[in-house]
Amino acid sequence: MSTALTDFMQEVKTKSPGESEFHQAVEEVVESLLPVLDKHPEYRKAKIVERLVEPERVIMFRVPWTADNGDVRVNRGYRIEFNSAIGPYKGGLRFHPSVTLSILKFLGFEQIFKNSLTTLPMGGGKGGSDFDPKFKSKNEIMRFCQSYMSELFRHIGPNTDVPAGDIGVGGQEIGFMFGQYKKLRNSFDGVLTGKGLTWGGSLIRPEATGFGVVYFASEMLNTRGESLEGKTVAVSGFGNVAWGAVTKVNELGGKVVTLSGPDGYIHDADGITGDKVEYMLELRASNQDIVEPYAEQFGVEFVPNKHPWEVKCDIALPCATQNELNGEDAQNLLDNGCLCVSEGANMPTTPDAARLFLDSEILYGPAKAANAGGVAVSGLEMSQNSMRMSWSRDEVDSHLHRIMKNIHQSCLDAAEKYGLPSNYVAGANIAGFTKVADAMLAQGVV
Repeated sequence: MSTALTDFMQEVKTKSPGESEFHQAVEEVVESLLPVLDKHPEYRKAKIVERLVEPERVIMFRVPWTADNGDVRVNRGYRIEFNSAIGPYKGGLRFHPSVTLSILKFLGFEQIFKNSLTTLPMGGGKGGSDFDPKFKSKNEIMRFCQSYMSELFRHIGPNTDVPAGDIGVGGQEIGFMFGQYKKLRNSFDGVLTGKGLTWGGSLIRPEATGFGVVYFASEMLNTRGESLEGKTVAVSGFGNVAWGAVTKVNELGGKVVTLSGPDGYIHDADGITGDKVEYMLELRASNQDIVEPYAEQFGVEFVPNKHPWEVKCDIALPCATQNELNGEDAQNLLDNGCLCVSEGANMPTTPDAARLFLDSEILYGPAKAANAGGVAVSGLEMSQNSMRMSWSRDEVDSHLHRIMKNIHQSCLDAAEKYGLPSNYVAGANIAGFTKVADAMLAQGVV
């Protein structure tokens, strides 16, 4: 690590102690930006990076709600409004017991660059709560969502901050929150994305992140004369991102053989197709957060308490959560001949795993580029809401495919420009950064 990076990270850690996930995200980005800062002293003079790592606003609040048995519960709610240089804050809401300020700051920081890469006018933000929807009744989830929105509504709006879903927040939760927002504001605004199709939502939004991950993998493979046709694919997770990825891999001729959850992973050597893909939706809707029932339903292997990266595959799509793929997992993938990793979750690989992928020179697509499809279609949903119209499934998918192709090319061009050819990590960071940095320069020190 260079002296400049060491000194910068020490300052970040001093100002934000104990936020390990946030520190990890910042270090990975800033390391890539050092050659850019050397070439553009105007960024250093205006302290662009120092301003970028400080959220414009951090909102934290209590969320009281009543359980079905009459007990009052209290959770903590957050919204991190990180950067609005190129558009209103945009980023998901996560309901999960692991949610902390550090987790949301890392996610919001990543969102700045991801949204910039889409070329759509969206700033970076993130939010959520340590509420655990697992084993909660529908009415309990509704009461929590209404309480959460009773505070959040005063901080968001279609031209200010437009949240979406994330882990623990699907169409049901978005519906409950939108209903409360509409009641409090007395206004039908396009303030949340991931809405139902009958009240302002966009086709393929639930699948969009997974579709984008696969499109990005396909673009990377094309650079080496390869395609998804006939390839064996390992996927982690089993929620919307994994579901979209499995669906698109099948469409493009690949075969997905794994899914995973907190309880372990399943290995389906015959491929996850047909009714098996639809069963993934039942697993998600059960709110049990386990994949073992898939193995019982279809008579396949279940491996408890492990990740699927020991399974031989050509392509790996980590679609579960942050830091799910460590150095040992990465070495297993490389030893088994994996040629492409495209990240569906946010920061799913640990720094040592990412270093192994970069050193090995396999195709490695980082999350801020590879999983930008979800927020891209959220941006398309915002556009449809503004125009009071809706596009067909094919139209949305076509827009998404074009956006992912453009992101891929932007990453390649930026990496090449700064002497790091085919380094998608550096390319994504640089391409995402320069657009935001130039906007911040143009708008002055505010």
